[in-house]
Amino acid sequence: MQELDELCYLTAQSMTSMVTSEHFKVVKKLGEGSYGKVMLAVHKRRGTPMALKFFPRRSTTLLAFLREYNLSLSFCTHPSLTRALGIFFSTPSHYIFAQQAALYGDLYDVIVSEVGVTEEQAQCVMSQLSGAVSHLHSLGFVHRDIKPENVFLYGRSCRWVKLGDFGLVRARGAQVRPVWYNSPFCVPEVEQAKHRKKEEEEEETWMSVEPSLDSWALGILAYCLLTGCFPWEESTSDDPGYCRFRDWVEEVPVPSQFETLSSLALTLLRKLLNPLPWLRAGPEEVLSYLGGPWLLETERAELKKEKEAREEARKIREGGGVEENREREGTRER
Repeated sequence: MQELDELCYLTAQSMTSMVTSEHFKVVKKLGEGSYGKVMLAVHKRRGTPMALKFFPRRSTTLLAFLREYNLSLSFCTHPSLTRALGIFFSTPSHYIFAQQAALYGDLYDVIVSEVGVTEEQAQCVMSQLSGAVSHLHSLGFVHRDIKPENVFLYGRSCRWVKLGDFGLVRARGAQVRPVWYNSPFCVPEVEQAKHRKKEEEEEETWMSVEPSLDSWALGILAYCLLTGCFPWEESTSDDPGYCRFRDWVEEVPVPSQFETLSSLALTLLRKLLNPLPWLRAGPEEVLSYLGGPWLLETERAELKKEKEAREEARKIREGGGVEENREREGTRER
């Protein structure tokens, strides 16, 4: 984080003001959120397509803007992390930097409701994200905002994806206020924030930023990819779906919303979505579960094939044994 802040100090000295339309032809809007908006643009002189990320100056500090820009430019060297292009400037109303353009949209666009994506696509996406998040963690950063809308498509059929939107990235061990929001991506350890009333607080509470936050989000994302649904509405003790899952982790039968998943996928999700953050597996755990079936239907089909292959092998062995016996009998007779 100290190195990142040093980069922010240096780049602040070279911030320039430009008129966007003089240098870029803005084509269309790619996305929008609380941070601002992302526009597809073409550099007029070079003809290079890129994404311009606009941050309103009225709601964005210069430090926050420069942190995201420098993090993306200098630290996001993994092929599945969205990278800035070295262009940043300001206008009277916005701070802006250029980044690689995702011409195929984001993961939210391809997840079919109540269906998900193909099993092959799910494993492909999770494999790439595992590496991307592990890279961030190795540098001491935690993403804190992994969700379908922040996973961008750089190839068809999810062959190449990149994790982006680094506005909530913090250093591991940083202290932040626990914030509850109504989403399964919200970790269960902040449930207390849901019931706490501000006027009743005697003192502020804080929580440590840890990699387990990203592990939880990867688990929820994997479930969404495989089913096209969320496993529950919110990760709290008054949500029936989450309670069934929490009980299952403690050796109670598999909850109904997980019955379509294979034993391999269930084991992985059980590790990534452990209600106790200190027991959650890291993102690299995903790599140990690739290649096998993640859906129960596929698992049953593979088991059937294995059974048929074993039966065929048995018949061949028995048939060979009969021929060998006949040859031995013929030799004795001669």
